[in-house]
Amino acid sequence: MTTVPNILVVDDDEELLLLIKRFLERYDYNVEVAGSGAQMDAAMARRNFDALILDVMLPGEDGLSLCKRVRGASSSLPIIMLTAVTETTDRIVGLELGADDYLAKPFDARELLARIRALLRRATQHQTAANHLPSLLFGNWRLD
Repeated sequence: MTTVPNILVVDDDEELLLLIKRFLERYDYNVEVAGSGAQMDAAMARRNFDALILDVMLPGEDGLSLCKRVRGASSSLPIIMLTAVTETTDRIVGLELGADDYLAKPFDARELLARIRALLRRATQHQTAANHLPSLLFGNWRLD
């Protein structure tokens, strides 16, 4: 993860995107916003992100399908579903498709911040642990 975490927020509510962006930037996050799956794809092609905040109900490709697609391409990218869809079944499906967390709208921005921090902390710990795995040497062979 970079020094200043890069967060991508995908939601079709422009006002909410601006509020989340401003709030997270106050806590020194680099935030990029997207209003659709196509905009998300373009953003992810331009840079690497440390976390993805994803709405379920989007124009075109829905957030659950985007989550599944992103998870297939990047097993370690933390994903938080941020959505008005609050049925238990929908939350379970989102988590089973690869989301790491699920936050229902309306929400408290401080709770979103706490969840982002927790996911980034776990991602950093996992990355640090993976970098410290010992190597095994067998003659001219090295197993990392």
